[in-house]
Amino acid sequence: MTQLAPDAAPKARAAKPAKDRASVLYDIPGPRARRVNLIVSVVFGLLLVLLAWYVLTTLAGKNQLVAEKWTPLVDPQNWTTYLLPGLWATMEAALLSVVIALPIGALLGIARLSDHAWVRWPAAVIVEFFRAIPVIILMLFAFEFWFLSFGTASPFAGVVIGLVLYNGSVLAEVFRAGILAVPKGQTEAAEAIGLRKGQIMTGILLPQAITSMLPAVVSQLVVIVKDTALGGILVGYVELRRAANTSASNYGNLLQTYVLIAVVYIVINLLLTSLAGYLEKRLRTRRGGRTRVAVTPVDGQTDLLGRQDVTVVDVPGVDEFKKK
Repeated sequence: MTQLAPDAAPKARAAKPAKDRASVLYDIPGPRARRVNLIVSVVFGLLLVLLAWYVLTTLAGKNQLVAEKWTPLVDPQNWTTYLLPGLWATMEAALLSVVIALPIGALLGIARLSDHAWVRWPAAVIVEFFRAIPVIILMLFAFEFWFLSFGTASPFAGVVIGLVLYNGSVLAEVFRAGILAVPKGQTEAAEAIGLRKGQIMTGILLPQAITSMLPAVVSQLVVIVKDTALGGILVGYVELRRAANTSASNYGNLLQTYVLIAVVYIVINLLLTSLAGYLEKRLRTRRGGRTRVAVTPVDGQTDLLGRQDVTVVDVPGVDEFKKK
């Protein structure tokens, strides 16, 4: 009869002390090294305190810490007139660029892995061409092209097209690297059971590659959000930075306004990073763990030495079945 013997290795790994697991990654510092680390930490902490004191005293001497400079940042009229419309314009351009660049990057990345040269080479040329051109040049080119084609100037179109062309090519390399990182044995096993190329890509390679690609993809999404500020400088797109400039000109608090929009950008990027971490955790959970089981013959057959032939295999999703 078939017997299922759960692998005890995960429990052993879970029971392994954190100290022992850490020693695999780096050498645990000894008493002398810990004293040195403590001294260095204290010295750098004091230097940071001195730097903060110097910055604050300098700003106070220039009257940059007075309330009149900071109160406009919480003025509802300032937000509704300048900052919120600028923030919406930034998010609008960034989100549309992401929605277009992600599928383009995926298609180009997959095309670069094609077995057909007539598909692989044009995709490689497109990716390398647009990846080599600075995004600033692409924005200017897209802005002028739109004006010559339709007779109207559209800063929004210039920003979005420039971001899509550049980041789509960068994301193509991210997708290609993620797919290539999947063990080759996965493809060979799928081919052995008769799956077609498309089935292997969509059913085996991409689901595994997405999890490993998420950090790089999120990093590129952060770049897209920040690069929208270039549109305000180059083609007059009224995004958050340009709107903040107008606000600072009216209230006379340029430094304070820039501190505020820096915090806004940091919050947006932290939210993107948190979302990526949540999605990665969900993907890993949905895929489920693999449990090693021992399978023995149903009729108790033995080999020439009188031993039962026991085969150990990995069964995906066994943990999920146990929960049910």
